[in-house]
Amino acid sequence: MFARKVTARLKSKSLSQFTNLMESEILPWLRTQEGFLDLITLAAYGGAEVTTISFWDRQADADAYHTSGYPEVVEVLEKLLDGRPYVKTFEVVSSTFQRTSSEGKSCGRISPAEHLRGQSGEVNFDARTAGSLDL
Repeated sequence: MFARKVTARLKSKSLSQFTNLMESEILPWLRTQEGFLDLITLAAYGGAEVTTISFWDRQADADAYHTSGYPEVVEVLEKLLDGRPYVKTFEVVSSTFQRTSSEGKSCGRISPAEHLRGQSGEVNFDARTAGSLDL
C-alpha cells in the first residue's frame, strides 16, 4: 500500500469551500481511480493549511494518478490555493486500517470510521495510539 501526502496553504477563509469541493467533486472522482483506497483531509488550526493523505493499492496506481489526475485536481482547487502544493509519496509499512485474522475477525479493508468504532458502535479513539496513524 502507498500513501500520497499533499500539503497546501489556503487563501484566507477558504477552508469551507475547499472542504466542499473535496467532498462533492474530488473524492467521488478519486473513488473511480484504479487502486484508490481512502482519503484523509486534515486542516491546521485556523484553516490556513491543509494536508490530504490518499491511500493507494500500488505505487503504480499512485504514480498514474500523479501524472494524469492530480494536475486536474490542482486546477479545480487552484482558486483556493495560496501557492503550489507540496507532494510526497510514501510506502505504508504499518497500518491499523486492515483487520487481521489474529484479531478473530474476517480479513479485509475497513474504513477509518469502522476501525475507530467499537462493538457498541461508539467511536473509540485512544490518543496514546493515534501516532500510529501518522505517515
